[in-house]
Amino acid sequence: MPVVHLTDRALIRVHGPDARHFLHNILTCNVADLPEGGARYGALLFPQGKIIADFLLYDEGGDSFLLDAPQSQAADLLKRLGFYKLRAQVTCEAAADLAVAAVFGDGAAPQGRLFPDPRLPALGGRLILPVADVAALSGDASAYEAHRIALGIPKGGPDFAYGDAFPHEADMDQLGGVDFKKGCYVGQEVVSRMQHRGTARTRAVQALLDAAAAPGSEIMAGEKTVGRVGSAAEGTAIALVRLDRAADAKAAGIPLVAGGHEVKLRRPQWATFAMDAE
Repeated sequence: MPVVHLTDRALIRVHGPDARHFLHNILTCNVADLPEGGARYGALLFPQGKIIADFLLYDEGGDSFLLDAPQSQAADLLKRLGFYKLRAQVTCEAAADLAVAAVFGDGAAPQGRLFPDPRLPALGGRLILPVADVAALSGDASAYEAHRIALGIPKGGPDFAYGDAFPHEADMDQLGGVDFKKGCYVGQEVVSRMQHRGTARTRAVQALLDAAAAPGSEIMAGEKTVGRVGSAAEGTAIALVRLDRAADAKAAGIPLVAGGHEVKLRRPQWATFAMDAE
């Protein structure tokens, strides 16, 4: 079973008597009923509903939780958690002594604290281990990226921009990252409105490429921009696409092109949103 050190991830520990209540009240996911050893996908949002950072949340037990977050967002996320702490009996701190590894594929599970990836079982799991043990890992990071992209799982940074994307645009509503029954959290009103009105026109989908297109390449339908290519591997990419524009292009018989090559769009197998542009 491949085990890959995810060098672009960082861990934040939130612990204390009020930790569960504190996190439940500000994050998009349900923390109140998260069991010890369990994992959830979630995010902290701006009040306007856009994503500050998405992450995997792990219940360590003993009123302690780990946030497995993008390294690029970790410092700002930690700062904002402190802003919301107010009088809660909770401590938020970087867990710099720990590292994150992805575990996927066939074979026996490695030793260590292994949490399931809550977004999709096929993704595998996340292993939390001391930084000192990272050197022993030999997995290929590009193989894990290809695995993720083949499953159609978007990644913040290359596939959607932090501070500019709503949870629906990053498919968080499809991957268990938003609990629509839990009540209030930061940005909840905007996210709930998009859910109930069905106004998410932009989605992260898979793009099948005839030839390599550079990340960031625009997907065009004639002179109109339909979307943008994100991370790619082995002829498949994640693309952030205006589905209504892509559907109009298909109806008009206009091919989609990125980097001078034709692009075919595909809804990930796990997705349930409507897509008329396939």
